Amino acid sequence: MEIRTGGPGDLPATLALLDGAVAWLTARGRTGQWGTRPWSSRPPAVERVARYAEEYLLRAAEVDGRVAGVCVLAEERPEYAPPVDERELYLRLLVTDRALSGSGIGAALVDDAVAETRRRGISLLRVDCYAGGDGRLVRQYEALGFTRAQPFTVPQAEGDPWPGRILERRV
Repeated sequence: MEIRTGGPGDLPATLALLDGAVAWLTARGRTGQWGTRPWSSRPPAVERVARYAEEYLLRAAEVDGRVAGVCVLAEERPEYAPPVDERELYLRLLVTDRALSGSGIGAALVDDAVAETRRRGISLLRVDCYAGGDGRLVRQYEALGFTRAQPFTVPQAEGDPWPGRILERRV
């Protein structure tokens, strides 16, 4: 595996990973996180990922020459995340190829994010994730060295609010 800096040229691969994650979650009845519609079929979602690729640091993990995971880092927190009284790096997106689940791609991208946090002289790395269902995703981030911080909800145009959890890791 090789981790490299990416950019707008990685938009198709990133959307394919996100679409694959939606299909994987849907097949397991776990539709609360990202719904059932592919990211690539939702213009606002495509615009958000395109903005991430243009404005933030996109790190792409490649396996056998193809993108198998993407991590997006920014010193800007999402609007729904409560502010902190210090400089931080925020993990805005982490997605891996579900066909390669368990191969360590996500952990390698998080390790890379920790290294980038240190390189910038920052001591706080934060991430948020879906906290609904059985809480499995929160536990996965805890296994990667994060600790639980604030819960939050994001109102939805349709249906119940989206339950989230901020997690943090000191580096």
